[in-house]
Amino acid sequence: MKSALIVWGGWPGHEPEQCATIVAAMLREDGYSVRVEPTPEIFAEIDLTALDLIVPIVTQSTISKPALTALIAAIQGGVGLAGFHGGMGDTFRTEVAYQFMVGGQWVAHPGNIIDYTVTVTRPDDPIMAGITDFPYHSEQYYMHVDPNNEVLATTTFSGAHAPWIDGNTMPVVWKRMHGKGRIFYSALGHVAREFEVPPMKTILRRGMAWAAR
Repeated sequence: MKSALIVWGGWPGHEPEQCATIVAAMLREDGYSVRVEPTPEIFAEIDLTALDLIVPIVTQSTISKPALTALIAAIQGGVGLAGFHGGMGDTFRTEVAYQFMVGGQWVAHPGNIIDYTVTVTRPDDPIMAGITDFPYHSEQYYMHVDPNNEVLATTTFSGAHAPWIDGNTMPVVWKRMHGKGRIFYSALGHVAREFEVPPMKTILRRGMAWAAR
């Protein structure tokens, strides 16, 4: 049986505990043994190398150096890392080593909650199989991203809320390697109810499966 660790916390507006409960249920349905913890300091307290997957659901917040060092070492050694929205893409803002590992960092969501389109750019990838472009109602993330990411889906900004980014195309879903560890990220999933959108949930579920050791 594969094992996963979910860590939740940080800004409560992203409903981290509720989202952690949903993700834990998804992983258990897929046959994982799941441990859920409310603090990233657990990274320094247990043997992360025994895990197959780590899912952070922590927006902003802070982390101690020992905990961050343990997390990065585990991923570089082969443990998978997968997550979504601000829970993984706006986590530990002052820790550039963490951002280097994830492959991106949130910087803005012009217009806040708006309607936009998610464009599938890699329909041949198993994570995106059978999923076509779809409308989405949430925060449209503008991010600073690593050019080495393997991008699976994008979104294009209209400029209605920030004219200087009119027409800019931004990655929404990507995967990458960090050492021996697989990294998966989706910018979708502002609050728990977004798991009711089938493509969002399917993409995350498949992404976690891909990332797991």
